[in-house]
Amino acid sequence: MAALFEMGSMGVHEAGAELVTHFDGDANAAAITAAVLEADPDADVSATLIPAIDWAEEWKKGVRAHELGALAIVPPWLAEGRDPARTVIIEPEMAFGTGEHETTRGVVRLLPSIIRVGDRVADLGAGSAVLAIAAAKLGAAQVTAIELDHDAIANAQENVERNGVQDVVTVIEGDAGVLLPLVAPVRVVLANIISSVLREMLPAIAAALTSDGEAVLSGILLAERAEMLEYLSGAGWVVVAEDQEGMWWSARIARR
Repeated sequence: MAALFEMGSMGVHEAGAELVTHFDGDANAAAITAAVLEADPDADVSATLIPAIDWAEEWKKGVRAHELGALAIVPPWLAEGRDPARTVIIEPEMAFGTGEHETTRGVVRLLPSIIRVGDRVADLGAGSAVLAIAAAKLGAAQVTAIELDHDAIANAQENVERNGVQDVVTVIEGDAGVLLPLVAPVRVVLANIISSVLREMLPAIAAALTSDGEAVLSGILLAERAEMLEYLSGAGWVVVAEDQEGMWWSARIARR
């Protein structure tokens, strides 16, 4: 191993009895082999030329556009030529909500049936602000995107500006349970959060809605659907519409 590092190894990985290493493309394979054999005459040395890959670009191949009915969620490098009115452009970073997850897609598919032109909307746990932006694209007049994770705020704000909806969407850092009453009343609440947190938030969501208000809940496992339906019914909610993809369930709900 010492011989490898002396010859300029970029790192060594022990795989059982083998040592796997990597050198820059201009490394002298014959000299490296000779150095290893000098250190261990019984070593079996093999070398493979690996094509140079720009990983800053390569990872983008795994991110695709998602066609979700009235709207599409796309990364910036796939947005050219698309209709801005029906395209939500999201830069994939650490903030949740790039369209790659079923829960995000479930909410976006339900949105056209709930958003009315001129609506006031609150997006709880906004992440990348993808749902807030989608609501704005569908005609909402005022959307508050609330996110607790400080690291997600910059990405959310950049996405809002990238989509040209900064006059509609306001990104706020903080606890949704604390901030929701301050932005109420709203006609629509969007909440893509785990089911246990959704249950805790339901009373605050109900209190924040206008008399004709509705909510879209997501982040709920399909296996939890029956239990959640029972809970919602007992809490005075009715399911107006639902969406299912993979192991995830999303629901549009209203007060009974």
